[in-house]
Amino acid sequence: MPPRHVTRPVFFRGGSSHAIQSARPHRPPGLGTLPRHHDLRRSGWHLETDRRPRAGERGWSGPCRPGDRLNVVPADLTADAGWDAAAEGVRYVLHVASPVLVRAPKDPDELIGPARDGAARVMRAAIRAGAERVVMTSSVAAASRRVGGPDCECDETVWTDPDAPGVDAYTRSKTIAERTAWEIIGAEGGATTLAVVNPSVILGPVLGRDFSPSIGLVQRLLAGKVPGLPCLGFDFVDVRDLADLHLRAMTSPAAAGRRFIGAGEFAWIADIAGILKARLGLEAAKVPTRALPDFVLRLVGLFDRDLGAMNGYLGHRYTYSSAKAQSVLGWKARSLEETIADCARSLIAVGAV
Repeated sequence: MPPRHVTRPVFFRGGSSHAIQSARPHRPPGLGTLPRHHDLRRSGWHLETDRRPRAGERGWSGPCRPGDRLNVVPADLTADAGWDAAAEGVRYVLHVASPVLVRAPKDPDELIGPARDGAARVMRAAIRAGAERVVMTSSVAAASRRVGGPDCECDETVWTDPDAPGVDAYTRSKTIAERTAWEIIGAEGGATTLAVVNPSVILGPVLGRDFSPSIGLVQRLLAGKVPGLPCLGFDFVDVRDLADLHLRAMTSPAAAGRRFIGAGEFAWIADIAGILKARLGLEAAKVPTRALPDFVLRLVGLFDRDLGAMNGYLGHRYTYSSAKAQSVLGWKARSLEETIADCARSLIAVGAV
């Protein structure tokens, strides 16, 4: 099964600048969630994305369209062709590309290969082009201790062991891809520097009906497609704040050679349901209120790899510290309540509920 969700790298050119992204099979072309939530053109940047629209696909989504400081060049994370041409003359590269499958893969390399090899292609193209800075979007999944272990708070000094028992393919892919980027910049980087952003679970307003699996959680709650509320909790971050963190990591000299966790408040799924009920009233009438017993999720997980991967999180409070992003880059996350309410209202506005 091809990756459902692969965003693109972004290259920024010259004194006013330029950006790239990477192929997202079966999704409409465009600049992806993060770049679209900060219209870089308004700040004088010149953007570039790596793929032209293909036959049968919908048009460009969001505020960015070909022309108007946006160039489109052909390139693909799984192939060598096109990357040097895309990177020529760039100043900054935002490598926000990563594959995500709708279903957990039988073969983990369906995710690991494109993530690892794509990171290598983007890094080497940026280095050959003499780019000033690469900002890579990784994940807190690459900065975690053993899932199923004691509750804990992790920071940027923690690295996930991709070979530990129970580590899912997505976590392995994010960890290995980030390790690959650091290894390449260390051995071949020259004057090019690397900064990495490790976001937690991303929520926030959508710009259309093409949104990430994490936002699908809010959509399913609103649509009444969740039979009950499992005892699962995560740190969440607003996509608008995350876009801001990427730009800070891109332009701050102090960001070079550092990882930055981008995480907001921790919340249980029941907390999200409560916010939806309180802020949306009748529009959240289908949001469930009863708890889903742990044994139900564990039982279903025996037959569903996706749900089975969640078993290690049941009842646990794994959190992440954004202290470094706050102190070094002056970054701040908005309230979870604002994020959830804006996410829900945007889903309703685009007809996704």
